[in-house]
Amino acid sequence: MNTVHDTPGRSDDPAAPLLARAQTLVTDLSLSSVHAWKTQHPDGLIVGYMPIYIPRPLLEALGCLPVSLFGGGDQVDIIKGDSYFQSYICHIPRSTIELLQSHRYDVLDAVLFPSICDVIRNLSGMWKLLHPQQLAEYVDLPQNFSPDIGGRFYRLEMQRIASALTSRGARPLTDDALREACARENVRRAAIRDMDAIRARQPWRIAASEAYLIIRAGGVLDTVEHTELIRAFTAAVAERKPRIYDNVRVIVVGSFCEQPPIDLIRTLEKAGCDILDDDFQLGLRLIEGDIDTSPNQDPLSALAAAFIDHGAATASRYIADCEKGAALVHKVRTLGADGVIFAAASFCDPALLDQPMLEAALDRADIPYTAFKFSENTGQFQVIREQAGAFSDSVKLWGKVA
Repeated sequence: MNTVHDTPGRSDDPAAPLLARAQTLVTDLSLSSVHAWKTQHPDGLIVGYMPIYIPRPLLEALGCLPVSLFGGGDQVDIIKGDSYFQSYICHIPRSTIELLQSHRYDVLDAVLFPSICDVIRNLSGMWKLLHPQQLAEYVDLPQNFSPDIGGRFYRLEMQRIASALTSRGARPLTDDALREACARENVRRAAIRDMDAIRARQPWRIAASEAYLIIRAGGVLDTVEHTELIRAFTAAVAERKPRIYDNVRVIVVGSFCEQPPIDLIRTLEKAGCDILDDDFQLGLRLIEGDIDTSPNQDPLSALAAAFIDHGAATASRYIADCEKGAALVHKVRTLGADGVIFAAASFCDPALLDQPMLEAALDRADIPYTAFKFSENTGQFQVIREQAGAFSDSVKLWGKVA
């Protein structure tokens, strides 16, 4: 478990300028880069979407810029948002409404709400009431994964979304444009896979908190620009000079929708955890593998098939007869992780209902784990640091949690 680390962000860190740019994009709640894109593409539509997954190539093929909406994190004081939702649900809808009501989202032409949970479904209805001038559509992602049923349904759902956006001024959908957008997405995903492979193999080169910023920055960039950022970052970290630390190798699970504060991720790292893999930014990692861009393949069907056949295991995805937790155990074994940390948002029904089944699978495989909950505006991390540090020490000393 001896690992080596550089100190990210130092003046001599070759990746520092790229991380600074990513940090600016991630923390800019005014969406300055999105406004700039609109100025450069006055006929294009800005389409916001809630996590975790939306078929971004479909939107880009329509001449739209997809923009990820992850709430206000720990940057926003919730005043108006609390008056629209009950207290016993997750935090992200409150800060999202706060940003909407403070006009940060006025630049959006449309908003898509994928079928994550009942909270997001209700948020879509709230959005329609508060901003009827913006197109707001709930996107039903299939839970039947038969190509003839779920695949056909999802294809029709994407056609419906495309028609709704075209009626608002997006350019008509063509096979060539969609095929090209899918090809660009494949290139981006290849860049993400390459970065993730470096991080899993040499976590001292890329910290989880850095990978988080680089990936999340893509939520306000088009595919080509984001790919360039990822490639530049992976090239820069190759030149880092390592230092030795003794960390435990872990996988973090449960934060697929509401995102933890960046300082919480850094807290886990400071507690002695090398995070080899996580689901913090699952939207751009949910499809495992490439989308078929063959000239004789219908691109809309290919995009549907990618989700149906190659979607990653997540709490918001039905797995039918498959063993719950088997994918997590496989990932632990494949990456050589020492244990798992469950980090779910408070009151997140999908993650917290999923967790006991995942824990049972880890118990059967004799894989150690620990768990805590957070909210996007969590500001105190000492208890989490102590818990993660105790977990790290226990795994290093005994190979399990005492």
